[in-house]
Amino acid sequence: MTYHQPVLLKECLEGLNSKPDGVYVDVTFGGGGHSKAILQQLGKKGKLFAFDQDKDAAKNVPDDARLTFIPQNFSYMKNFLRMYEATEVDGILADLGVSSHQFDEAGRGFSIRFEANLDMRMNQNSTRTAAQILNEYDENKLKQIFREYGEVDNAGKLVKLISDARLMGPIKTTEQLKEIIAPCMPKFKEHQYLAKVFQALRIEVNEEMDVLKKMLEQALEVLKPGGRLVVMSYHSLEDRLVKNFMKSGNFEGEQQKDFFGNIHRPFELITKKPIVPSEKEIAENGRARSAKLRIAEKNKIKT
Repeated sequence: MTYHQPVLLKECLEGLNSKPDGVYVDVTFGGGGHSKAILQQLGKKGKLFAFDQDKDAAKNVPDDARLTFIPQNFSYMKNFLRMYEATEVDGILADLGVSSHQFDEAGRGFSIRFEANLDMRMNQNSTRTAAQILNEYDENKLKQIFREYGEVDNAGKLVKLISDARLMGPIKTTEQLKEIIAPCMPKFKEHQYLAKVFQALRIEVNEEMDVLKKMLEQALEVLKPGGRLVVMSYHSLEDRLVKNFMKSGNFEGEQQKDFFGNIHRPFELITKKPIVPSEKEIAENGRARSAKLRIAEKNKIKT
């Protein structure tokens, strides 16, 4: 089984616009598909730094002196790059979300297809799991998570079912959760509903929105003027943050002006609209279906 089939590989590489002697960062190494393709474009003096907090990803690291693998969350990107004396880089690639491997490993609890403990940790050394969130968070906090991260319409009814069930005993497994919340699933849309619930829990477990914000802010700091930021997202929450940050340098998408009224633009947009996979790629790799790729270049003027 393939660990993870890289999505929009050609478009990502073109977006990076790599130079043979450049310094690049792949903040989501995973199966190494994007990293290996970047290495093929680099010369002997080129460098690639790759991050991944999932210990399973370390098994995919190729033996290449130009690659430095850093087994950490990408929210620490700037500090680790500084440690390796890479204070400025030519390009950063992020392929957000969950790898095929994580979905397909039943025991990880990411997928609605398998009976498993409600885990969902990308970093298996972290302590917070989806089960803890379901059993320990108060109702208001749970409602907020399902509304904000899952865009679940009937979050109140959903949380009431969870709250009532946990009074009888802890909620531990994926099948147990599915059975508990079955009464609030829309008919014929059960799969989509469960996907939203699992997405919300996963985002909270891994603090995905917070770490994405940290990475984007650090990317602006460590990219050289003219350096490229290439980000692929898989749901609207991520894509909105990426779009706003590339457009304005903040997460609200609000244009900032200097004292003289000039608009502050930290990036030049290479993609005005996101690049999406072709029908052919979606047919070959169903998980590419929701991918949106955005590319921006750091402006050469001081930001």
